[in-house]
Amino acid sequence: MEFVQQNPDITAYLAASEAVDHEHPVVRALAQRLAVAHPDAYAYAEAAFVHVRDVVPHSMDAGDLRVTWRASDVLEQRTGICYAKSVAYAALLRARGIPAALCYQRLADDDGSNPVIHGLVAVLLPGERVWARQDVRGNKPGVDARFSLGEERLAWTVRPEFNEVDYPVLYTEPHPAVLDALRAAPDRPSLWRTLPTEL
Repeated sequence: MEFVQQNPDITAYLAASEAVDHEHPVVRALAQRLAVAHPDAYAYAEAAFVHVRDVVPHSMDAGDLRVTWRASDVLEQRTGICYAKSVAYAALLRARGIPAALCYQRLADDDGSNPVIHGLVAVLLPGERVWARQDVRGNKPGVDARFSLGEERLAWTVRPEFNEVDYPVLYTEPHPAVLDALRAAPDRPSLWRTLPTEL
């Protein structure tokens, strides 16, 4: 898949923002702890991936009703849906000077109904020429996402016959439709009713 950078300037994928708040003490402290044990950029990116995937449960899997959208809140409260967990992973990468983009898939049920947008992160490690998508959603029976710079190991592979889509755009910030849904939802059941179905 050929990706399209929303911003041609790679430094845009290192910037801090209200959602990707990698200058927040919670994010910085975790980034520092991970970097001490994993000083190499590749090892750090994988360790940060595993941390967000495994230590921060997907709120639906955990039955957690809270909605988080800032990276610092996701890491501190240890909860979030795929969008929020992706923001947290992007923040941890950017905190160590590794370009990170937010990207998305459109997924659906096995009959093509109930479409929903799924959040991913693309990483560009030193010495690499292409972005590599990662899925920190969290594993469960039937889902086995892994950190990989080669063949993608995402939670789901899109099925075009069910109108599923891999969106090629690499965003510097969460897509407005995603961020608006997260920020407006008082709890996860409310969020489920307002999740974007397309970008």
